[in-house]
Amino acid sequence: MLTSVDPDVIRALGDPLRLRIVTLLARETLCTTHLVEETGAKQTNLSNHLKVLREAGLVETEPCGRFTYYRLRAVVLAGLSEQFAALAESARTSGENKRACP
Repeated sequence: MLTSVDPDVIRALGDPLRLRIVTLLARETLCTTHLVEETGAKQTNLSNHLKVLREAGLVETEPCGRFTYYRLRAVVLAGLSEQFAALAESARTSGENKRACP
């Protein structure tokens, strides 16, 4: 059920720029410089958003010289997808369940 979803993951995906970052990382592993070019965001702002995504467990880092590459953790999104699918299935049958008013 959806209650087991980490609220940090939902919050992290709720920001348009972070969702854009996740979308870009779904296609390829990118460094901060690439993400600045792709999003047009300032490096400082982007770093703050990447920190939120890292802390939520959505992305992982890979140091490469003086650059840091970011990779999407597909397993986290897959788990979230499964939980939303279960919630949708529950909603399909909820019309049959109606609590009587006191």
